[in-house]
Amino acid sequence: MPGYETRKLDVRIGAFSCRIRALSDHMQYADPQGEATRAGICSASWSLFGQLWPASKALARAVKHIDIDNRRIIEIGCGLGLPSLLLQSRGADITASDHHPLSENFLDYNAALNQLAPIPYLDLPWTEKVTNPGQYDLIVGSDILYERNHADLLAELIGQLAAPVAKVLITCPGRGYRNRFSRLMQAMGFEASAAPVAFSKGEVPPHKGRLLSYRRGM
Repeated sequence: MPGYETRKLDVRIGAFSCRIRALSDHMQYADPQGEATRAGICSASWSLFGQLWPASKALARAVKHIDIDNRRIIEIGCGLGLPSLLLQSRGADITASDHHPLSENFLDYNAALNQLAPIPYLDLPWTEKVTNPGQYDLIVGSDILYERNHADLLAELIGQLAAPVAKVLITCPGRGYRNRFSRLMQAMGFEASAAPVAFSKGEVPPHKGRLLSYRRGM
């Protein structure tokens, strides 16, 4: 593929197995049309979307048995979209979102690679107003609190996306910004809880990673 190289990974989450196309390594960078630059994505972070991170696998495990009936679901910062793929395989009403110019391409490819119907995709910059607010009953994301300003931006975004009765699940590998995010979520009426979770096979307690859970009106 021009500008970058890819590989295919075999992934198993319980009984769910799939193949994921990912970037070959962390050193990839290609922005011939300047799309990433216009989106505010620098060369150092360009390849992050194209990796299969442990937090994504942990989120996929978390949503594997979650109630999906009559729920509109959105994954924020989906990257390669593993949790969205698993939810699609379950027949969920799932929308994937990101702001990387290649994320939709990889998501479509990975859905087709696993004989799944295309997953609706939303280009979702965190700094802009949401067109149709209050649409989602379940909001999920993995490792999306890794920058200093992410707690404020993410809380503002979720405040627009979440229905009056809503649940939010985020897997966090121990980032320092999660406490501020939880305070902001509580200020919007969400009850917050956190549970230790292993992010890699064979990881022994105490686990640094957390499954952050927020509920409102439930």
